[in-house]
This record gives sequence, structure tokens and C-alpha cells, in this order.
Amino acid sequence: MLRRTHRFHVWAVLLIVSLTGSHALGEDEAVFSGPQVGEKLTSFEVTGVYDEAEGKPLDFVARADGRPLMLIFVHQVTRPSHGLVRLMSEYAKRRADDGLQAGVVWLEDDRSKAEQFLKRARGSLRLSAPVGVSVDGSEGPGSYGLNRNVTLTVLVAKDNQVTANFALVQPNETDAPKILAEVCKLIGGQPPTLAQIRQQIRGPAAANMRAPDPEFRAVIRPVIDKTASAEAVSQAAAKVEKYVGDDKDKQSMLGAIARRIVDSGRLENYGTPAAQEHIRRWAEKYGPPAERQRPKPAAERDIDGENAQNRE
Repeated sequence: MLRRTHRFHVWAVLLIVSLTGSHALGEDEAVFSGPQVGEKLTSFEVTGVYDEAEGKPLDFVARADGRPLMLIFVHQVTRPSHGLVRLMSEYAKRRADDGLQAGVVWLEDDRSKAEQFLKRARGSLRLSAPVGVSVDGSEGPGSYGLNRNVTLTVLVAKDNQVTANFALVQPNETDAPKILAEVCKLIGGQPPTLAQIRQQIRGPAAANMRAPDPEFRAVIRPVIDKTASAEAVSQAAAKVEKYVGDDKDKQSMLGAIARRIVDSGRLENYGTPAAQEHIRRWAEKYGPPAERQRPKPAAERDIDGENAQNRE
């Protein structure tokens, strides 16, 4: 009897596998989310989260007005998905002068909860593109047909028409080159590799915070001289500004160093009060958002792997 039951179970498993085919074997299948290539983008509303846009209605499609647009719908946030969104948002900021528009749309049924999370985690998220919370809940705008089972939906569009669609179930930074290759088709430029993206967007600031080039050390040293007069500090700061100029990598380097000094709580150790004021200004002008002093928030645990939306 036991042997007969065992045979029945084996037969049942084989039958299920044969009926379900590739699904039971775990083969990849196409995943769709949002308007497909060639379809039109319609306007939709989100609520702004940061700075002058806080609490105000935003329409990323209308703001783009037909210009190249990258829309990032965040269904869930994990450390890998956050890394990808951060890379793309910073790239969008750097290519804004080339006409690229961007928007990050947070999808959550509890809008207040989402806004609180985004504000609490701003220093950790460091998103350079405008961020808004969907007023349509976790499903997003009804006409878009977003798939809540994916982690990110990324749309690339021009003239309000989708030119590329990425429905990402397990996104990470390695998805950035293929997405930005589609963006470059619209705004020009050579599609970057992942190494180039990391170097251009994160590398210069991170590397130079550890070992600035000799020329930078030469121009910054007089600024933080504790014996310098206010006039001497002003002249030295002007030389730093001239050295940085319009070079985005140098701006990023100066801003990252200044921000690290300000956030360290030891700003008074660097030069005179006049010098410290320049450092504060550089941190605000060129640096990333301030890291607020706070106990470990739930937001950081979310980014480490939990779903920030707390969905099933």
C-alpha cells in the first residue's frame, strides 16, 4: 500500500510538470508593465516630496513637454533597486543640459507613509531627479497598466511616445547600461558602460575624498589655514572657485569633501570662521544632501533588503 501511494505521488508530480511545461522548470517568460514601445504617455499627477515641490501636484509628462523623458516607477525599494534608481537619477541630472527630463514615481497605497519614508530616508536615498508619490496608490495611474509584481518599471519616451520599456523584477546596477543606451538614442552621446557610469557618477567624488589631486590640495590648503586673515581666506576661496569652474567632476569632488567635513561635526577644526562659512556653502552648492544625525531608522533597514512599501 505504501509503495502504491509513493508511485501515485511520483506520477502526480510528473503530470503537473508535463502540464505546466516551462513554468514549472523556471524558464524566463516575458514580463510586461506600463505602456509599451510606440504607445502614448498620458499625463498623471503625483505629489511632490522635496524642497519647493513638497506637497504640490506635479505632472512629469506635462513638464517634459515632449522632450526626452525617463520615468522611473518604484513599486518596491531594495538595496539593489535603490542603487539602480540612484545611478539613473544622477545621470539624468548630469544630462539635463542635453534636454533629458526625469521623474521618480513612488507607488504606495498609504501616501502619508510614503512621504514620511522618503523624507526620513532622503540622506540615504540621495535621489537627484524630482520625486513624487502617486496619487493613484500602489497601482499607479490607471491608464498605464503597471504590474505591481515587478520592482521597477522604467519608461523612456520622446514626444510623449514610449521608445523603450523596462519591467524589472530583480533590478540592480547592471541594468543601467541598457537603459541609458536607450536614453542616449534620444539625447546623443556614447552609451556608457557600467564602469563608466560608476566612475562618472560616484567614482570621482568617492575617490577624491580619499586622495584629492595635488593641484586641489594646493588651492584648498590656504583656505583652511588657521592663521589666515579674512581677506586671505576670501582670496583663497576665489582661487578654489576658479579651479573648480564648470567642471562637474571637480564640483562633485569639492562638494563631497565639504559635505563630509560639515557632517562630521568637526567643522570648527578646519580653518577660521570665514573658511568654515565657505566650506558650508560648498557643501550646499556642490555636495550631496546632508546626512541627518538620527538613530538607525526603519528606512535604512528597508534599503538593506526589506520592501519599503510593506506589501504582500
